[in-house]
Amino acid sequence: MMESLMDFNWMRIPWALLTVFIVFNYGFLMTALIQKIAARVGRRHGIPVWQNYVDLIKNYALRTSITHGVMYYLGPVFRLSGGVGLLLFVPTIYGSEMFSNFSFAGDLILALYFVFFGTLGMALGAAESGHPYAAIGITRGLSQMTAAELPFALAVFAVALQYQTLSVTEIVAAQQGSILNWTVFTNPFAVAAAMLSFLGSMMRPPFDVVLAPQEIPIGPPTEYHSSFLALMQTNRALFPVAKIVVYMNLFFGGAASWPVLFLKVFLLYMVSAIVGVVFPRFRVEQSIRWFLIWAVPLGILAVVLV
Repeated sequence: MMESLMDFNWMRIPWALLTVFIVFNYGFLMTALIQKIAARVGRRHGIPVWQNYVDLIKNYALRTSITHGVMYYLGPVFRLSGGVGLLLFVPTIYGSEMFSNFSFAGDLILALYFVFFGTLGMALGAAESGHPYAAIGITRGLSQMTAAELPFALAVFAVALQYQTLSVTEIVAAQQGSILNWTVFTNPFAVAAAMLSFLGSMMRPPFDVVLAPQEIPIGPPTEYHSSFLALMQTNRALFPVAKIVVYMNLFFGGAASWPVLFLKVFLLYMVSAIVGVVFPRFRVEQSIRWFLIWAVPLGILAVVLV
């Protein structure tokens, strides 16, 4: 135990915290941009870019006297832990010792756990909310997320077989040298399955019915309040970008610098934004059917071909 503590590179901690800070602020700006785009499509002006920061500071300053079970308040903590953990255990900038974070040989498996970790935490938290529709929300949320994550898991399995490694760093290294070495060109079926899964995992239209955006009195944004809502707002800025960093590393050659990372994250983020403003909202059973009919067969085909 003492030897492992001595071997740990403690100088990585400040750089990892800097990575979280940069990604958090970039995610907040991207969230505001998406809201602005959606508003302009609906012929509205939308919120100012800085409004999200104002709401976050206000919610962190609030306290609550409402009492629920312990797990109810741990739900947002689990949610944020999933986003931060996913970001910290995968390399952000390829070839950079400072921004490799705490990545290790089998970090791809850990990343898959962190992707689903926050959803499970929120499900446990909703179970103690006391809301009569909580069980329905949990069932819908876990069902849709399972259907969305299945093709992504198949795509990751295909990529791991293709490169014969479970290390994200080694997968990025195998894609260097030419844009034609990117997984999107060497294994297009895996990338197609992963990108269809990506639309559902971002929890944006048409796959956001679980968040009940069309209902005023229900859904996590109205059930949670004060600093607990602020934790969820923080994760809504951090987690999507962390997830896109994983997609970028696995399928689009990674990033050797921050400007390249910002550009690739922006382009991938725009995929879900464009789909969200173009297509109407799916019901949960429709979205599950959609994933099973279109995304899962592509993932299976990718594994078979590899």
